[in-house]
Amino acid sequence: MTNLAFSSARPSFSPLRLQQRSLGWRAAAVVLGTLFLALSSYIEVPMVPVPVNMQTFAVTLIGALYGWRLGAVTIIAWLVEGAVGLPVLSGGVGGASYFVGPTGGYLFAFPLVGALVGWLAERGWNGNRVVLAFAAMVLGNLACLVLGTAWLAAMIGAEQAITFGFVPFIVGGLLKSALGAATLMALRGKVKPANP
Repeated sequence: MTNLAFSSARPSFSPLRLQQRSLGWRAAAVVLGTLFLALSSYIEVPMVPVPVNMQTFAVTLIGALYGWRLGAVTIIAWLVEGAVGLPVLSGGVGGASYFVGPTGGYLFAFPLVGALVGWLAERGWNGNRVVLAFAAMVLGNLACLVLGTAWLAAMIGAEQAITFGFVPFIVGGLLKSALGAATLMALRGKVKPANP
């Protein structure tokens, strides 16, 4: 079972096959990925102190489709855009203050989450094995919640952080994980291979 789940990296883990494409393709993928992340930030249900949005869906999907290296680079590029003030963060805001406030831990967790899901996708936890893809997405969402809640706990205390920064996001994380796995399964075989 371990060999099945953690087999060596496969060249076709993603239908996008970015690892086989030119540097120009990869740069374009980073730009499109940051745009996708920004758009996902606008789909929001306001809550205090941390809003519910589609960012973790986008972060985990980018990790799964781009792989751990390019996925993390794309997410970091998006965070830099947000830090310099572009309106790409939750609700269309931007600025460095969001990285030191209640949402900071979640934001800093995103590249790690994308890298984790991408690393798992490269080892077979992808659209070719939808149950493993779902598990990878759940692990990514859980990592985000744990790291974000730990940051929040330093600001408002552990009990409050768990109550407001962890528990309300469990069901959403599971739903977004299922949506991510279904998206990977739907994309499987839909994208044409890269030219050799």
